[in-house]
Amino acid sequence: MDNSEERNRDAVEQTSLYSGAMESLAGSRELSSLGSDSELNGYAGDLKTNRYGFVGGAQQADDCPDEVPVDVLRQRELKWLEMFSNWDKWMAKRHKKIQLRCQKGIPPSVRGRAWQYLSGSKVKMEQNKGKFEELDSLPGDPKWVDIIERDLHRQFPFHEMFISKEGHGQKDLFRVLKAYTLHRPEEGYCQAQAPIAAVLLMHMPAEDAFWCLVQICEKYLPGYYSTGLEAIQLDGEILFSLLRKVSPVAHRHLSKYKIDPILYMTEWFMCAFSRTLPWSSVLRVWDIFFCEGVKTIFRVALVLLKHMLGSAEKLKTCQGEYETIDKLKTIDPKYMQEGFLIQEIIELPIAEREIEKEHLIQLKKWRETHGELLCRPAPRMHGAKPISDSEPHKKIQISPSIILPKVDNIEKKKQNKESKPFQKEMEKQRLKEQKEKSKKKKQSAGKSDTTANGVVKTETGSQYPVISSGASEAPLLQNEQIWQSTESLSSEPSEQDTYL
Repeated sequence: MDNSEERNRDAVEQTSLYSGAMESLAGSRELSSLGSDSELNGYAGDLKTNRYGFVGGAQQADDCPDEVPVDVLRQRELKWLEMFSNWDKWMAKRHKKIQLRCQKGIPPSVRGRAWQYLSGSKVKMEQNKGKFEELDSLPGDPKWVDIIERDLHRQFPFHEMFISKEGHGQKDLFRVLKAYTLHRPEEGYCQAQAPIAAVLLMHMPAEDAFWCLVQICEKYLPGYYSTGLEAIQLDGEILFSLLRKVSPVAHRHLSKYKIDPILYMTEWFMCAFSRTLPWSSVLRVWDIFFCEGVKTIFRVALVLLKHMLGSAEKLKTCQGEYETIDKLKTIDPKYMQEGFLIQEIIELPIAEREIEKEHLIQLKKWRETHGELLCRPAPRMHGAKPISDSEPHKKIQISPSIILPKVDNIEKKKQNKESKPFQKEMEKQRLKEQKEKSKKKKQSAGKSDTTANGVVKTETGSQYPVISSGASEAPLLQNEQIWQSTESLSSEPSEQDTYL
């Protein structure tokens, strides 16, 4: 028992050093001099950026992300746009299809919007209109404001948005983090929230990023950023227990040297791997995380532990506590590569029920050794579906990308006058088609019969609903688009859709 208490004290001490680790990862503050204070976008024009906006650093290198053919990418974009227009129905009836599309990777052009819909932050923002502006206008607690200002330059200093001290990236990051301290004054600010907010700002405006951050802190990772970091310590024990199932060799090695999980997994979990993985892998992991919840973070950690420490051959170079921790902080790039990592985490059989079962076990052990938790956050939601089900809400209103100017009355009358000949011609064409169909119906009257429930049954056995119009009834075939929606919510996925 004494050894256990001593290990826990050491773990808490290591947690208190987290801010120092964050500083060392960010690099030198002098990089901010690359950008001019007068530059709106926050970076020098002659600096070359990669496809993600990085001008240097470990995440600048092109890690050969999986290329998606342009035509496939465009089809995926159209499918996501169609889902946005009927989001509530998709979430209620075809959540598995949303999950599959998140695993394939959300198209970059709609990624930020998809994260908002998946996390429920879109609804949250609509329910709290004006709230962010109100928080943004307040000065904030001087204690938190000072800490936030000192942390701004440390967040992705090699990204074009955050290079300049006076660039819009750092300014918006300050606004989002300050607003959160006012939104949750009992929780305040934690340094690990900054990289989370920075990633969100790379994909959406400040107000959208704020509400997305709120959902992450309150629904996906509740308690992670509270004083004492008890939730992280509990999840560390859960991770260690699950590792026994995934990789007994790695589990025995970490047990042998009494390496507490918090020594290597704190930054992984609190920053959702945004500071650990190559950028293409970060984005793919976040796509799945927003859909499936915290189990995605557990799976990534288990895959890395398994492949770094999962065999006797791999353990030859880390016979000791410090060597092991160093190995886990310098992960072999081949295990973090997008294609390999995503396939591994999708196939890893770790479900929500296993995490929650282990959570209860570890919570009981915590109470026996530490007493009751100081922080009691709300239960976490395992992904988009539980979040959507937990909060009844009105249908999301889709904002048009292009708003046409209003037409004045004179112009409107002119347009109506010009369109009348065309309307008359269309009416003649419609009447002509009706006559032809009526004639064909009489000719085939002997070959079909109408059932009692209002369905026309033909010789081939196909059925069509009919519209009652007083004395006569006709098959509903006039507008075939009724039968050809862009994608039926009840239809089975085709082979092409499975690939796309």
